[in-house]
Amino acid sequence: MLSVVIPTYNEEKNIENCLKSLLNQTLPRDKYEIIVVDGQSTDKTVKIAKKYADKVIQQKSKGVGGARNDGVAVSKYDLIATTDADCIIPENWLEKIKDNFKEDNIVCVYGQQKPLEGTFKNKVNLKLSNLLIFTTYFLNIYMTVGANMGFRKKPFQSVGGYKIYNAGDDFELPLRLKKEGKLKHDPKMRIFFSMRRYDEENVIKVLINWFLNILKSKYDLNIDVATYNKKCYNTK
Repeated sequence: MLSVVIPTYNEEKNIENCLKSLLNQTLPRDKYEIIVVDGQSTDKTVKIAKKYADKVIQQKSKGVGGARNDGVAVSKYDLIATTDADCIIPENWLEKIKDNFKEDNIVCVYGQQKPLEGTFKNKVNLKLSNLLIFTTYFLNIYMTVGANMGFRKKPFQSVGGYKIYNAGDDFELPLRLKKEGKLKHDPKMRIFFSMRRYDEENVIKVLINWFLNILKSKYDLNIDVATYNKKCYNTK
């Protein structure tokens, strides 16, 4: 059984399609719960989410990582899946996540992304990103993406969950999670990922800046890099 955690803020245009795709899973509906963590939306996000989700809570922690931590805190199952409110989820996504955890030593699984907005530029950018994710996996560098991953709750909480960074918190998490067990990359575990926040940038450039943000936050370095902080989440 799984708990699905989705952070939101002013996602009235996207959240319904995301949640409908989560209700259309090959995994039986009584085998998973859907938790929406809302960062004080001012539109109809919460009203829409309540029609489909099992739990809709208000975010208490900072940032998108904090929102996911809040969702895990109220989850009732040992396996957690996370995605974003502007993603569309293939019908076998949850079943693939569940199957990947048949090995007891696996603590985290993550996949790859297809562009929801299928322009040539977006397709190329995500192909390069997926290639980087695939290649670095064999170098024991785990580029997990919070929009498409699953993990065991106890190891996640044992390492302290997500840390609050301006960007790249989902790249920093596996640095601690790998001490608890094995991380697995499943290239067949895919979602449709919205590129709306990356339209002005090359994805590889964004990924590099995320890594620099982790180094800057972790080691208090004086380097000037873009934050890429999603404005749609509570950062108070």
